[in-house]
Amino acid sequence: MEQSIKFIGKIHSELKKIEDCPLQENENAPEVLIKIFPEFMEGIQDIKTGSEILLLTWLHMADRNIIKCKPRNNPASPLTGVFSTRSPDRPNPIGIHSVKVLSISDDLIKVSGLEVIDETPLIDIKPVLNNRRREGGGMG
Repeated sequence: MEQSIKFIGKIHSELKKIEDCPLQENENAPEVLIKIFPEFMEGIQDIKTGSEILLLTWLHMADRNIIKCKPRNNPASPLTGVFSTRSPDRPNPIGIHSVKVLSISDDLIKVSGLEVIDETPLIDIKPVLNNRRREGGGMG
């Protein structure tokens, strides 16, 4: 069983340092461009402008030794188990982000606010499914 992740693209953002990143995408995160690597281009052919998608990212600057943290970097908060938070610092720093597709051109997808730094690797893209689409069963 292969236990590795293949990055399918890279995020291009105006955010250059971790300190520049908002804590969530709905907190003034900038629009970004996602460059899809050539070998994965066929996989995006059915994504449409206006679609809502989930992006899975590899938060490559995260501290992978963190098991407890202070939520939202608030020093007054009690230490909390990292798996109960959205902290990027965690043993497997996988980010999940809900965004809207603003445009698609060849290998570039422009999306609404995304709170990750420039050059963040993209692991996967999944559609946002509403309940009506799920009622038919299957894994989506």
